[in-house]
Order: sequence, then C-alpha cells, then structure tokens
Amino acid sequence: MASLWRAATGQRDKPNDYDGVEFWSNPERTGWLTKQGEYIKTWRRRWFVLKQGKLFWFKDSAVTRSSRPRGAIPVASCLTVKGAEDVLNRQYAFELSTRSETMYFIADSEKEKEDWINSIGRSIVQHSRSVTDSEIVDYDNKR
Repeated sequence: MASLWRAATGQRDKPNDYDGVEFWSNPERTGWLTKQGEYIKTWRRRWFVLKQGKLFWFKDSAVTRSSRPRGAIPVASCLTVKGAEDVLNRQYAFELSTRSETMYFIADSEKEKEDWINSIGRSIVQHSRSVTDSEIVDYDNKR
C-alpha cells in the first residue's frame, strides 16, 4: 500500500534519499515554525531547515547526520510564499503554495515570519526551473 501511495504521489521508493542534501551541515536557515498537518489539520511545532532548495522539517532541533526529516518540500515546485494572517486569522502566519496545494505556517514573531518569507522566496528564485542559464537572452548584445 505504501508503494502504491508513493507511485500515486510521485514519491521515490527510497524515503531516505534527499538528493544528497546534507541538511545537518551549514543550512541556509533554521528555526521553529508551527505547521498545519497534511492529512489531519492540527497544528504542530516543528524544526525547519532550508538547504539547497529543500525545506525539511523535524520533531526537534537536534539535527544530525542520522536524523530523519518528517517531511521535505522542494522549493522549486513552489510558486509563491506570502503572509497569510488574513487567511488564517492568526498572527505571524504565512503560506507556501505549489500548483496543487497551499501549506500554512506560523512563525514566533513578525521578524521571523519576514525572514522565512525572504529566505524561502530567494530559494524559490534560485532553484526555479522556469529560466535556465541557456535560456537567458542578452538583449543588449543582440543587434
């Protein structure tokens, strides 16, 4: 049944393969966020790690080589990251949207919320497949 679920959702058979991302070493950003569950919509406090275009989450902040993420979001699949206080009616809330779903998070302060939005937004731009180096056209030198 689990392999059927992975096939249907496009997940790999190897859940421990994180594309070689060493999430335990020199992350771009880390911190506590409260995240809404995927299936049961309860709110859980999780430790988040942003590294090399992936947003990982863990139950606790002691992340080591042997830690196993509770989940990971490839930010290249994300379209927007923006504030969501008005949507959730909760202070310091923000949302991360893909084509098929919107995930909600709550930071501990306005500064933390803005820092996460900026870091994730920068990562989305850096890892987006919408424009590759070979597709960039230098209009100034094209005459």
